[in-house]
Amino acid sequence: MVGIFRQKNPGNNLLLLVYGLVLKFGILLNPSPPLRQQEDHYLYNLLLRILHPLELPPFFFGIAAFLLLFVQTMLINRICTDQKMLPKPNYLPGMAYMLLSSLFVEWNHFSAPLIINTFLILMFYRMIALYNTHKPLASIFNIGVMMGVVTLLYQPAVFYVLMIPLALYIMRPFRIREWLTGFLGLTTPYYFLALEPLFTNEWNWNYLVPSVHIGFPAMPSSIFVTISIILLIVPFISGGYFVQTNLNKMLIQIRKAWSLLLLFLIISMFIILVNGGVNYVNWSFGLMPLAAFHSATYYYPNRRWFPLILHWIIFLYAVYMVYW
Repeated sequence: MVGIFRQKNPGNNLLLLVYGLVLKFGILLNPSPPLRQQEDHYLYNLLLRILHPLELPPFFFGIAAFLLLFVQTMLINRICTDQKMLPKPNYLPGMAYMLLSSLFVEWNHFSAPLIINTFLILMFYRMIALYNTHKPLASIFNIGVMMGVVTLLYQPAVFYVLMIPLALYIMRPFRIREWLTGFLGLTTPYYFLALEPLFTNEWNWNYLVPSVHIGFPAMPSSIFVTISIILLIVPFISGGYFVQTNLNKMLIQIRKAWSLLLLFLIISMFIILVNGGVNYVNWSFGLMPLAAFHSATYYYPNRRWFPLILHWIIFLYAVYMVYW
C-alpha cells in the first residue's frame, strides 16, 4: 500500500475511498448517534436541535461522519501536494490521515471536533498561502471568520485563536492592519449571532461566551488505548526527525508550513491537557499535523521495509479496533 500511495496516480483517489471503506466498514455496521458533550458550543447544539425533529437514524450520522473524514483526507492530501510539503506528489498524507483516524473509534463518530477538523485544514491552507498572496486582508479576514465558527462549535477550541497572531508572525511581516483584520473576522460570527436575542426578546450573552473547565485528560483505560497512543507518537517522532534532516532542502515557505503544523499540534495538545473530558474525542484535533508527519515517515526512509512494516502494523491494529 505504501508503494502504491507513493505514486501520483489519479486512480489513487478511488483507491483511497476503498481503503477508507475497508477501515471504517465495521463502524458503519454499528453506527452511533451524534456525540453530545458538555463542551459543545452554540452552533453544534443548534445543528443537533435542527436535526432532532427529523428523527434521522444513526446510520445517517455514520455516513455523514465517514464523508467528512474522506473530505478531510482529500483536502490534507491536496494541500500537501500543492504546497510541496514532500519533495514529490503522492497520496501518503491522505493515507496516513485515514489510517490514524481509525485508531480511536470515537474519532469516527459525528461530533463537534470532527466538524472542526475540516475548518482547521482549510485554515492551515489559507495560512500557508499568506506567504505569497497579493490580497492578504481578504485571506486573513476569511481565516478569522472560520476561526470564529470553530470557537462556536466547541468551547475549548477557543485556544485556536492563538493561531491567528502566530500565523501572521510566521508568514507575514508585521502590519497592525492585518492583525486587526484577523480579529475583526474572528468576531464576525458573534456579531451576527448576537442579533438573535433581538428577535427572541431574550438578551443573554452566556450562550455565546465559551466556558472552559480545567481538568486532566482521560487516562488510558486499557492496553489498547496505550497502544493507539504509541502508534501515534512513534511515527510522529520519526517523521519529525526526517523533516528536520531534510529541512535545508526545502523552500522557506515549506519550512514555515511545517512550523505551522507543529504549532497546530502544540495547541491541540494544550486543549487536551486543559480540558481533557471523559473520552478521547477531542484528541482528534491533532490528526492533521500528525498525519503530515506520519507521511514523512512513510516517504523519506531509504529502506523500504521500515515504512512497509510500520504501515501494516498500524493497519492491522486499526482493523482490529474497528471490527472487534
